[in-house]
Amino acid sequence: MPSDRPIFVVGCPRSGTTMLQLMLHAHPRIALPPETRFLLTAYQQRADFGDLNESGNRRALGEYIVKSSQFGDLGLESEATVEAIVAGPPTLGSAFGIVFKMYAERFGKPRWGDKRPLYLRHLGTILKLFPDAQIINIMRDGRDCVASLKETPWKPDEFDTLIDYWTKSADSSLAAARYYRTDQYHQVRYEDLVADPEPHLRAICDFLDEEYDPAMTAPNKLASVAVPEYKTWHTLTHQAPTTERVASWRSRLTDDEVRKCEAAFGDRLSRFGYEPSIPVPRGARMAADAKYLAKDKLGPAKKAALELIAQVRNSDEPPVAARLTSAQLAG
Repeated sequence: MPSDRPIFVVGCPRSGTTMLQLMLHAHPRIALPPETRFLLTAYQQRADFGDLNESGNRRALGEYIVKSSQFGDLGLESEATVEAIVAGPPTLGSAFGIVFKMYAERFGKPRWGDKRPLYLRHLGTILKLFPDAQIINIMRDGRDCVASLKETPWKPDEFDTLIDYWTKSADSSLAAARYYRTDQYHQVRYEDLVADPEPHLRAICDFLDEEYDPAMTAPNKLASVAVPEYKTWHTLTHQAPTTERVASWRSRLTDDEVRKCEAAFGDRLSRFGYEPSIPVPRGARMAADAKYLAKDKLGPAKKAALELIAQVRNSDEPPVAARLTSAQLAG
């Protein structure tokens, strides 16, 4: 039986999540929307929507979703979306999944999901909402991520905050690789994907239990997966995979910025196969790791374990898991 499991693309900001989303969207059975912003905020505010067994509460949730800032990018009709949520199963995950499923139906595709970098640090929530979800995490050299983040218009003022984005994402990736099953979580490096897309996309398709399709690497497909009238800007400007930006931090970061990055990253770069340009003494690497872990109180591995335990033990809360796919309906 063909798989209908949801697919979520995650990673550090500026790590290539949009590129990977477009590659997957070009597959004839997969549709992933432009980045949405309603899932995590609605989950955090879930108590405000009350008992979703009440149709009025499902309607309020649907209206909240269609009024979210980037809903218009999906090309869905607001009233029809709200009515589908009202008619759907009474869980939070079902409401979210209905939106993603309706987006996929626009393209005549059976598999749906979402892409957002921030999900990497909330994988427990994603799997609570979609227990059968498959996570694809794209990893990129932290120095390139920081260099790209530094040039974005929405960047924070503090350079240390940019470093922190990648550090926390790297720790979440290390924890996820350790704790999640191989059929739940798959990791690919940006540098490997752009250098030779086909074998890595074939590995991703194997993970998803799908056949590889050449359309996934065709430039014309990558540039035209969304409907232009909905102004999905990133699909209109996306280009075919290129190695042009690999190791571009060498010209985009100052020597002092490189030193700050590598000192803060500790041994995280080498864990993902990236070599530091400046040898960092073992004592300095350990001090950097200790400083980061002290700031976060708990190590990333322990936090990931506690999150998983909390998912199982939190029985007082009404169910939130989606009831849309074959695995979700089977429990």
